[in-house]
Amino acid sequence: MAAVTSPALAQARRLVVKVGSALLVGPEGLRGEWLRGLCDDVADWRARGCDVVLVSSGSIALGRRVLGLPPGTLPLEQAQAAAAVGQIRLARAYEEALAPHGVTTAQVLLTLEDSADRRRYLNSRATMQTLLALGVVPIVNENDTVATDEIRFGDNDRLAAQIAVTCGADQLLLLSDVDGLYTSNPKTDPAAQHLPLIEAITPEIEAMGGDPVSGLSKGGMKTKLMAARTAVAGGCAMAIAEGSVLRPLSAVAQGARTSWFLPEADPQLARKRWIAAMKPKGTVSIDAGAVQALGRGKSLLPAGVVAVEGSFGRGDPVAIAGPQGQRLATGLIRYTAVEARLIAGHQSAQIETILGYPGRAALVHRDDMAL
Repeated sequence: MAAVTSPALAQARRLVVKVGSALLVGPEGLRGEWLRGLCDDVADWRARGCDVVLVSSGSIALGRRVLGLPPGTLPLEQAQAAAAVGQIRLARAYEEALAPHGVTTAQVLLTLEDSADRRRYLNSRATMQTLLALGVVPIVNENDTVATDEIRFGDNDRLAAQIAVTCGADQLLLLSDVDGLYTSNPKTDPAAQHLPLIEAITPEIEAMGGDPVSGLSKGGMKTKLMAARTAVAGGCAMAIAEGSVLRPLSAVAQGARTSWFLPEADPQLARKRWIAAMKPKGTVSIDAGAVQALGRGKSLLPAGVVAVEGSFGRGDPVAIAGPQGQRLATGLIRYTAVEARLIAGHQSAQIETILGYPGRAALVHRDDMAL
C-alpha cells in the first residue's frame, strides 16, 4: 500500500487562505511589508491558474487603533464601531497591495445567517463563483459591523472553512501564529509532538485542541479543529501553518512545518453526494434534447422543461425526470415553482420579459446537480 502523503499547496486549483489578526496587525499597526509579501504569493498562485480567496481578520484590530480604544475585549457596540472603521482600511490595504499585479479585489462581508438561510447561501455562493470566474480575488470577512453573538460565526477559522466548502475549494490554508497541531500545547509542554498529517479527526485529535494564545486573535486550536471538520467533510484539504514569514504561501509550498488534514472526498463529489441525499420538493420533467445536454455535463435550461410539479422555493431540491418519467437527477433549482412554470419551455433570453426582472440563465446549474 502506498504511503499517504500531504497535499501540495502549489497544485491547488482553488485555494482559500485565512489570515489571522496577529499576522496582519502588529504593535505599530498594519504590517504593510508582510501584506505585500502575501499578495506577491497570491499573484503567483493566480498566475499558475489557481483561484484564490482571502478570508482576512484584522478590521477590529485596525479600527480600535484609529479610535483609540483600549486593549482587551470590547463591548459589542465598540467592537462594531471598530469594525466599521477598520474594514474600509483593511479592504484598501489589500486593494493597494494587489493592484501592482493587475489583480482586482472585491470585499465580501458575511454573517452566519448568510450560510444558514438557503436563499442567502445561494446568493453568496453565486457571487463568489462569479467573482472567481472574472479573475477577482475576494477579500472575505465576517460582517462584524452588524453581527451579534447570535448571528456570527465567532471566528474566521470556521468562516474560512464555510467559504471553502461554499466555493468548492480543494485546499484551505489557515495562516496563524502556530505552525500546526501538537499532541499538547508546545508552549507549556516541552514533550509536545508536532503532527504533520492528520488522516481522520478522531476524538483523540479533538482532545488536543487548546485555547487562544494571542491577544489579538479570537480563535484557538479548538476552532481550527472545528474548521478542519467542516472543510474535510466538504472535500477540502486543510493546513495550519505559521504565517509570519514574508512569503507565507511560498514557505508552505517549500516545506515549512505544517499540519495537513486530509479531505474525505473530492469537493465536487462531496457536494454531489450532499445534493443526491436530499428529498426533492418537486419534479421538473424535461425533453429528450435536455436529457442529452445533461448527459454532456450541461446545465438545465428552461427551454428543455416540459412540466413542473410540486411547491418549492428557490434553492430547494427537485427531481429531474426524463420523457418517460424516469428520474435522472436531483438538483437545487434557481427559481420558485411559480417562476419555473412561467419560464418552462422558453429561451433564457426571454426570462426577463416573462418575469419582469432579470433571472439566471440556468434553471438548475450543473454544479448544483447530482445525476
